[in-house]
Amino acid sequence: METVILVAYGLALALLFTYNLHQVSLIYSYIVHKKRRDAYFRNFAARPDEQLPVVTIQLPIYNELYVAERLIDAVCSLRYPASKLEIQMLDDSTDETVEIIARKVAEYQQKGIDIKHIRRPDRKGFKAGALAYGLERARGQFISIFDADFMPEPEFLLKTIPHFEDPKVGIVQTRWTHLNQDYSVLTKLQAFGLNAHFFIEQSGRNAEGYFMNFNGTAGVWRKTAILDAGGWSSDTLTEDLDLSYRAQLRGWKFVYREDIGSPAELPVAMNALKSQQYRWMKGAAECARKLMTRVLTAPHVPFRVKVHAFFHLLSSSTFVLVLAMAVLSVPVLFVRITHPELTTAFYLISFFQLNLLILILFYGIPFWLERRNEVGKIGYYFLMYSCLMMGLSLHNGLAVIEGFIGRKTPFIRTPKFNVRAVGDRWSGNKYMLLDLSPAINWLTVTEGILSLYFLTGVAMGLYFGQYNMLVFHCMLAFGFGMVFWYSVSHARLQA
Repeated sequence: METVILVAYGLALALLFTYNLHQVSLIYSYIVHKKRRDAYFRNFAARPDEQLPVVTIQLPIYNELYVAERLIDAVCSLRYPASKLEIQMLDDSTDETVEIIARKVAEYQQKGIDIKHIRRPDRKGFKAGALAYGLERARGQFISIFDADFMPEPEFLLKTIPHFEDPKVGIVQTRWTHLNQDYSVLTKLQAFGLNAHFFIEQSGRNAEGYFMNFNGTAGVWRKTAILDAGGWSSDTLTEDLDLSYRAQLRGWKFVYREDIGSPAELPVAMNALKSQQYRWMKGAAECARKLMTRVLTAPHVPFRVKVHAFFHLLSSSTFVLVLAMAVLSVPVLFVRITHPELTTAFYLISFFQLNLLILILFYGIPFWLERRNEVGKIGYYFLMYSCLMMGLSLHNGLAVIEGFIGRKTPFIRTPKFNVRAVGDRWSGNKYMLLDLSPAINWLTVTEGILSLYFLTGVAMGLYFGQYNMLVFHCMLAFGFGMVFWYSVSHARLQA
């Protein structure tokens, strides 16, 4: 039994190390190509009005009474020739959001803006279905998409559209920035993690020509690229990743603009964050199940691109490995205590602690770029973010498993709050009660139990003088405890 435990634990560590080596290559690509990439993008200035194409902006909305007005105001403030701009409010709402949108649409129509309030007969296909429905009616050659919590900068289209002068470019994606990053510890940690994706991963992949993903919002598509790739599909929870890969398999190029920030709101409640994480993790696993064979067998895709696509599509699986490693770590500690003769095996396992150094670089570089005046806090943010992700490993790992086994669930959107400044209140948000499962459920209880389980590991290490896993078990106990505490405390605010 001891051998089985050690082999399983070591295998999880080794697989995580292999995945992180892939991340090292992205770090390298990001650093090596950054100056060249920045210089290249500076040449893409706004074009004269007569050279600009017709653009349709799609705003998929479902019951967003807290943010619908500000979204419409922001999009209608974009600097672009009015005769070449169409705005589609793809409104699937069933509450007072419908009246809010209707009023704002009428207001801007009177000002001469081509904005349409589009209602479907049903909500089939959820967001993907709404985008497809609008696409059939769009007059633009290019389609820009924003989720309800975004507030694009006025120059967004003038900076992104010139890239489509290259007829092979099918997608332009911009970097998410955060309207409420400093609202709470929870929002600061989310921003810390997302920045690594939008700096290192997206920029690194784009610089090397690897497959990458449209992030569902804050980007522009060539309409013919969407149609050529087969259109929007709702058979996964991440329709954006799915279409991105299908388009790139068809040969369409991806442009990523790290230098263009698109501000958005981060979830401020744990249950909303869990809903978002569930959709992202399960959807990624569904896309891996759907697309992996097509990618790996595509004759025109270079081998190195296939390798990176393999790790990209399986990225959410790291949560399963983290969960397995965490649960096994207490039995591994027991083996270490009772079998001190297995020194060589434990030295071998310790080698994979290089994972830690890789992750510090992966998350630390974006933090340094964004918040150089707080560079001394990198250690704090890295430690806290790692604890949070460990604490979410049960929730996210189960979502990944559901995705791989093909268990279908509806698209559950993340509630928006219109919360930006410290002190803004979100308690009483009606969507937290209507749209999400109860914050206190069997999963929350299990997270609390796991926190106690890892505290047992801490106690064992201290009692027997085995300190090798002490920090790891402290982080796990704190991480699961933090997720449990936020879930319970935020549930009280929902009530």
